[in-house]
Amino acid sequence: MLPTVVILCGGRGTRLQEHTHAIPKALVEIGGHPILWHVMQLYASQGFADFVLCTGYLGEQVEAFARANAPAGARVRCVDTGLDTPTGGRVALVADHLDDATFCVTYADGVADLDLRDLLRFHDGHGALATITVVRPRLPFGVAELNGDSVVCGFHEKPRSEHWINGGFLCLEPAVLERLAPDSILEREPLESLAADGELRAYRHEGFWDCMDTYKDAVLLNDLWKSGEAPWRTWT
Repeated sequence: MLPTVVILCGGRGTRLQEHTHAIPKALVEIGGHPILWHVMQLYASQGFADFVLCTGYLGEQVEAFARANAPAGARVRCVDTGLDTPTGGRVALVADHLDDATFCVTYADGVADLDLRDLLRFHDGHGALATITVVRPRLPFGVAELNGDSVVCGFHEKPRSEHWINGGFLCLEPAVLERLAPDSILEREPLESLAADGELRAYRHEGFWDCMDTYKDAVLLNDLWKSGEAPWRTWT
């Protein structure tokens, strides 16, 4: 049986205020479906069937959507984790739903053409407590190419970043829960302490990834969906 998937969907989406004054960020639509639906489809299409949704801001709307739109054959539980609880605190609050087993965590606003079973195999194979998927996003602007004498040699339009960033899609062992407190920001002290202890590994994803963080991101993802070329649509 594949692990439980915890989806963080309690945020306000303050940089998407054009949409989120009346609905939570997780329900902002891409191609006529909430972004949360896309995330759940990505997992469900690869065999994951147990979901825990960490709700918060306008959480009753997320719960109503989940009741009516759960993937076929899947179990979906919604847990109110508070209005302003940080990410690590939200995960800590759903510990009783995780059966003392490996579990997955991701955000309700990020999509990728990710092989989740391969991610899980990578996690199972290295023996550390945690795996984080890392990506190199495309920069939102062009860059100038300079030589040693500050001569501009050319321009490169929207290249990939040279740095790896947190792309979500984590696999965690139950012992990670011991590092979480009600005020924990998952991406800070908990992951930093795992890294310091040699218990964090990075799964490098070179394919498509995007996060619906701003209105511009929402427009891009909608355009990709409408074109019929949404790379994250790995299901039929």
